[in-house]
Amino acid sequence: MADTIDKGASLLALGEAVRAALPDGAVQSIDVERGEELVLRIGREALLPAMTLLRDGPGFAFEQLMDLCGTDWPERPLRFDVVYNLLSLSLNQRIRVVVATDAATPVPSVAGLWPVATWYEREAWDMYGIVFAGLTDLRRLLTDYGFEGHPLRKDFPLTGYVEVRYDEERKAVVYEPVKLTQDFRNFDFLSPWEGMTTLPGDEKVHLNRIEGPKA
Repeated sequence: MADTIDKGASLLALGEAVRAALPDGAVQSIDVERGEELVLRIGREALLPAMTLLRDGPGFAFEQLMDLCGTDWPERPLRFDVVYNLLSLSLNQRIRVVVATDAATPVPSVAGLWPVATWYEREAWDMYGIVFAGLTDLRRLLTDYGFEGHPLRKDFPLTGYVEVRYDEERKAVVYEPVKLTQDFRNFDFLSPWEGMTTLPGDEKVHLNRIEGPKA
C-alpha cells in the first residue's frame, strides 16, 4: 500500500512539473488512474507545445509514442478524445495525454515529433473521422477507399452499408451489402457457453461420477 501511495505521489509530482512548464491553462487536469497511470488532459491548442516539452524536456524525455487512439462520447459537445500514450526509456516512466475535440475541429498532428503517428492518426481518421491538421497523408487505413462513414463512431448504423471482400470464385474484389449474423446480435451475454451441450473434458467428469475416481 505504501509503495502505491509513493508511486501515486511521484506521478502527481511529474504531472505538476508538466503543468508548471507550460502556459497557464494548458493542462486542464491531472489524474492518477488505478494508482499507477498518470493522465493529463491538455487543451487542443496547447497540444504541440506540450508534446514538444514532453519529448525534449530533460526532466521528461518521453522519446517514444507508443500508441494513439480515439474514443467517442456522443453525449458531449467535444465528443472525441484523442489519447496519446508516451514512454520514456531513459527515465523509465509513462504518461497518457488526452485531448478533446469535435467532429469538425482539427487536432494538430504530432507526426512531425513522432513519425510513427502518421499511421495512428490515419487510423483515428478512418475509424472516428477525427481530423488532424498538418498530417500530409490523411487517407483511410483499415477500410476501403470508397467506404462512407466511420465505423467506430457509436452512432454508426449497423445496416445500410456495403462491405468489400475478395471473391475466390469470381477472382475479383466485390462489393456487397453488410450482412450481420442474427446469432451474434442476439447473444444474451449471460453465459459464453449458452447452447453448447458438451465441452471438452465433460465425458471424464461423467465417468468419474459413475465409476468413482481411479486410485
